[in-house]
Amino acid sequence: MISLKNKKALVIGIASDRSIASSIAKSLDKAGAELILTYQNEKLLPRVQKIADDLLIKPMILPCDLSSDAEIANLREQIEQSHNKIDIIVHSAAFAKRDELTGNYLENVTREGFKIAHDISSYSFSAIAKEFKDIINPEGSLITLSYIGANQVVKNYNIMGVAKASLEANVKYMAASLGENNVRVNAISAGPIKTLAASGISGFNDILKIVAEKSPLKRNINTDDVSNTALFLVSNLSNGITGQTIYVDAGFNIVSV
Repeated sequence: MISLKNKKALVIGIASDRSIASSIAKSLDKAGAELILTYQNEKLLPRVQKIADDLLIKPMILPCDLSSDAEIANLREQIEQSHNKIDIIVHSAAFAKRDELTGNYLENVTREGFKIAHDISSYSFSAIAKEFKDIINPEGSLITLSYIGANQVVKNYNIMGVAKASLEANVKYMAASLGENNVRVNAISAGPIKTLAASGISGFNDILKIVAEKSPLKRNINTDDVSNTALFLVSNLSNGITGQTIYVDAGFNIVSV
């Protein structure tokens, strides 16, 4: 059994009790980690509080809008004051304009939409790491969430696929930057799961059907599959792994469809 006792973990991106970030938070909590959870705005605070209420160890809950460098800096200052150092950062944040997640990519992509998708879905991971790098303990671990649309064309994923490709490259360069501090950076490329974020992708149920039919394991994954991998990646069992994108998709990524 993996133990994260005495480890301090920041979890960013909880949107509902069905989100991947929620499942990861629960797994880290069960392993004994002390959590800090963030919420983007007051509308999302009750959802994060609901998750917090179910945890074994009472977490700290702090605001952070990832589009604001000032809020990221304020988050770091508050955590440094309360916890001094941290060991784990889980980044599960992504956003794109809904009307750019459907139809023909070139017909719907806009300069503004491109900037927003990359800012929240990719750059924010760098921004967090840059701000927190001096308070991450050696053998610390950062993880983020990606999707196969970063490397293959997925119908209607569009600008988010381009942003996720940026995120996966981001992981490699961040791993090189933080490696000298003995801090690891990895991504999990999760298969499709019915989350709040997925509801914005047109034809998502068709994607679920295809994966269940074509993947070697003949099923879709669930949030537990992802959170178990996350638990491994943030633990000392993965001390030799960094700069990687780990697929948790029932093997769908190896299949030609």
